Amino acid sequence: MSEDLPMDNDASYGVWWLVFVNSLFFIVFALSFTRPRTGRDWRSLGVFSAFIVALFAEMYGFPLSIYLLSDWLASHYPEVDPFAHDTGHFWHVLLDGQGPAHSSPLHIFSELLVFVGLILLALSWRILYWAQRDQTMAMTGPYALIRHPQYIAFIMIMLGFVLQWPTIPTLFMFPVLVGLYIHLAREEEAETRARFGEAYDQYATETPAFIPSWKKGARQPKI
Repeated sequence: MSEDLPMDNDASYGVWWLVFVNSLFFIVFALSFTRPRTGRDWRSLGVFSAFIVALFAEMYGFPLSIYLLSDWLASHYPEVDPFAHDTGHFWHVLLDGQGPAHSSPLHIFSELLVFVGLILLALSWRILYWAQRDQTMAMTGPYALIRHPQYIAFIMIMLGFVLQWPTIPTLFMFPVLVGLYIHLAREEEAETRARFGEAYDQYATETPAFIPSWKKGARQPKI
């Protein structure tokens, strides 16, 4: 625990080995399933890794955002210890949540988003890897529902963490990274369309880019 900050006994900051372990887990998990092969793959993984490190550096290392907001918290929520670790669950504080933050519906929903995102990432990149290796189009599994499940998986994981533990850096990074993933998806589509031609056009017509449609047989616009 950092001795420079007026934190209470249940705070868990300054635990840099937890920053390292948690960051390493999520980055290695993503790396093991994405198996980057192209520059676009490495950019996708790189920006996700930067988000993860920024998140856990504040969650367990130094609470920069809480430090910057401590005066505001003290004036608006005098009953809240700004440097108690639970205060890092900022939405819980703003919503006047009762009880432990970890048992709140928002926290449970955020964990569900992260878990589903990790599963979707694993499933998507496995299919994409074999499609790239066999020089075919990825059209099965999650790719039968949306054209870019791998990017949606990254966004779900990041959104889950933003809902669970918002920080100033990650709140700024999240919309920028969403925009970057949309840009990478469009780059990927242009390359795939140039390679597979009408076959990809047909797939794109029938399959939405990011949000699944459960209406069978509905024609989807190209996003």
